[in-house]
Amino acid sequence: MKQLCMCLLSCILGQSAIAQITGSFVNNGGQPIPFANVLLLNGTDTTLIKAALTDEKGSYSITSPPAGKYLLRFTGMGFQTWNSPLFDITAARRSQSFGPITISELSQQLGEVVIQAEKPLFQPQLEGMVVNVQSSLLTKGSSALSILERSPGVMIDYRNNSIALNGKNGVMVMLNGKLLRIPMEQLVNLLNGMSADDIEKIELLTSPSAKYDAEGSAGLINIVLKKDKQQGTNGTLSVTGGYGYREKATAGIHLSHNAGKISSYGSYTYSRNRTYSDIYILSYQDMPVFGGRMEVLGYDTTRLLQHNHDATLGIDLKANERTILGASVSYNGSSADVTDNNYGRYLLYPDSVLTYNGQIIRHTQWRNLVSSVYFERTLKHDDRLNISADYLYFKNDNPSQVQSSFVTSHGKQVTSNDSLFAPSQRGMANTVIRVGVLKTDYSRQLNSRIKLEAGLKGTYTVSNSTSRIESLIDGKWIGRTETINDMRMREGIGAAYISANIQLSPSLSLTTGTRYEYARTIMTNERTGERTVDRTLSTLFPNVAFSKKLNDHTEMQLSYTKRISRPSYNDLAAFVGYSDPTAVYTGNQFLQPTITHNIKLGYNYKAYSFSLLFSRDDNPIARYQLTQSPAANLLYVSPQNLAYQNNITLQATLPWKVSDWWDMSYNFTGGYRQFRADYPLVPVTKSYFGYSGNFTESFRLPKNFGLELTGWYNGNSYNGTIKVGPMGTLSAGLKKGLKNNGGTLQLSVADLLSTMKINVYYGTLTDEAFYIKNHVKINTESSRSPVFKLSYSRSFGMGSVRPTRQKEGSKDERDRIRKD
Repeated sequence: MKQLCMCLLSCILGQSAIAQITGSFVNNGGQPIPFANVLLLNGTDTTLIKAALTDEKGSYSITSPPAGKYLLRFTGMGFQTWNSPLFDITAARRSQSFGPITISELSQQLGEVVIQAEKPLFQPQLEGMVVNVQSSLLTKGSSALSILERSPGVMIDYRNNSIALNGKNGVMVMLNGKLLRIPMEQLVNLLNGMSADDIEKIELLTSPSAKYDAEGSAGLINIVLKKDKQQGTNGTLSVTGGYGYREKATAGIHLSHNAGKISSYGSYTYSRNRTYSDIYILSYQDMPVFGGRMEVLGYDTTRLLQHNHDATLGIDLKANERTILGASVSYNGSSADVTDNNYGRYLLYPDSVLTYNGQIIRHTQWRNLVSSVYFERTLKHDDRLNISADYLYFKNDNPSQVQSSFVTSHGKQVTSNDSLFAPSQRGMANTVIRVGVLKTDYSRQLNSRIKLEAGLKGTYTVSNSTSRIESLIDGKWIGRTETINDMRMREGIGAAYISANIQLSPSLSLTTGTRYEYARTIMTNERTGERTVDRTLSTLFPNVAFSKKLNDHTEMQLSYTKRISRPSYNDLAAFVGYSDPTAVYTGNQFLQPTITHNIKLGYNYKAYSFSLLFSRDDNPIARYQLTQSPAANLLYVSPQNLAYQNNITLQATLPWKVSDWWDMSYNFTGGYRQFRADYPLVPVTKSYFGYSGNFTESFRLPKNFGLELTGWYNGNSYNGTIKVGPMGTLSAGLKKGLKNNGGTLQLSVADLLSTMKINVYYGTLTDEAFYIKNHVKINTESSRSPVFKLSYSRSFGMGSVRPTRQKEGSKDERDRIRKD
């Protein structure tokens, strides 16, 4: 099939000679300059297209660039930078030879220097947006979750532990291209404990091509960890201390060693965070278990102490000029001690008063491991074959103890046949997820205009989850049947894709392909032996994208993608969590997967980017919705399928260089949103305008000072029928470069104005379960006091000290190199 496709495309468009750019570089004495960077840049906006290193003879060769206008750049430490004139690669002119070029050495001898990349913070691309994490002063001491929170179109729901992209849930997260198939709650906790110091960039892929997994109806977020490619031994050491409600601390080290054929890298980061939040609740509801209408005033406080350990280790072996072998492992270990103190005053109409006091003590542990081995082979005609095998392991233990009193105004304990009213309760939740992935990808440059990619992927997941709530009654621990969960899930997904990149003309390119996925999910109640879920899904996921250059500064893009969001294990599982004597958190075994159709129209002018997106979601999943038990005595907090959701979204990225010392970037995402919910007591259709925005102002000040201001704001939004009010923050960072040792000192302040307060409303759209009308106000730690952090970092090794021989390019260009 693959040979047939290649033959057909070859017959239609014809074979052409492989395009090639060649030349060599020598110094003033005529000696070759080896191991220097040669960068092929887009002639319009100087973005990197391909890169190469000069060999021992100072020669280089860059093959198979698509038709277009280009600029060639030479960079080498100790040498002046050289830029070629603009030149064209066309169907008629497929090759360009520059011959030998003489490069002069810099006249000034440098001592110890540290050269840092100056990439823009946000870089639009055809498939979405790239966030260059290290370009922000606020990265040091931050978590991956806080970096995401400041990214265009991303919204973090701390109340429900979820992530939305462009106003939509159904986001999947990848780590170095590996899909993290874990429940969203665990994923948010993982990202909250992951240090941003170890992250190179974050890719927000709203229109991913067929080579990516189809999972994620709102798109994919790919977190790429640092992997230094410099020659020799290099490293970075950083330490952060901070204070908000209580202490914060982070310390980390990143090391890399590149000896040519063998390169290795590793990092370790430890962080400690003591934090606080409180919640005010005002609720009106009709609960038959209490005899009818009542009003509830509640106040909860949460104190948390969290420890995180992040470690990565990897090695790459260049067996020969065409073969590379590699392996990597990433580990995250986290523990949290959480104390929740809950107070509730229940006013039962007309005149009864009940008082609830409860304390929930939890000790949560996460253990997450992502490991990979890969083989990369360059075949004839620069064909490439990649084979990789991954193993992912996730474990979460969450035991809890509940002590409570539920008394009348006369101090008498409320009695009930319902064991959830017992004064002493305990919970246990344990989840283990194992994922194995085998993947192979093949790419071939058929000619100067056509590149073909194809691949196969198999994923097998096994999840075991045991949880229960037990109550101490008459000296014995007993559990209600519906609060006991002992489930095992097995899921297999097979996928195949084919994709073609075609240069239809010098100004028009096409990317098109399709992905086929077959999935089977089986869930079994290990306690009863009952198979509760047995589903299969076989679907094609096509995609097509056009890119048209109108002139040297302007480009138009049009794309269509089809995607899916499958219910997670926790979404389908039985009851697993205690909320209060009248409510439990539960899953929904009847959930359907979400199918999404996305159309995107993009317009880029220089560095400015605009896009208009339309999406249609069938059966979108909304988590933490309110329903009631058949006996009408218990509130279920569970995920539910909406009937549909339609979004029309405008995105704008507006970078502006005011002067040599002042850069700014503004991002806006907003538009028309509509959904229908059939699960409330009264079904409802809602249309509204949702929006979010962020900005960054960067200043380069005298005496090696730098200043950054950043802020974000989200307007009203909805999670299903639950309304979330507007929120936003303003943060700042001040950086000082230290000349004496090449290090940097940085002060950051998060939430300068203490505005991070979250307001959640239930029952504003329609009649919910038990006719609840509820307002929840959440005060985060920074809403009480800004969070201050002071960081020191220093780079060392070959990348920070000028070597005696000129074998290395400058770090800022070196970091931009990627495989061509």
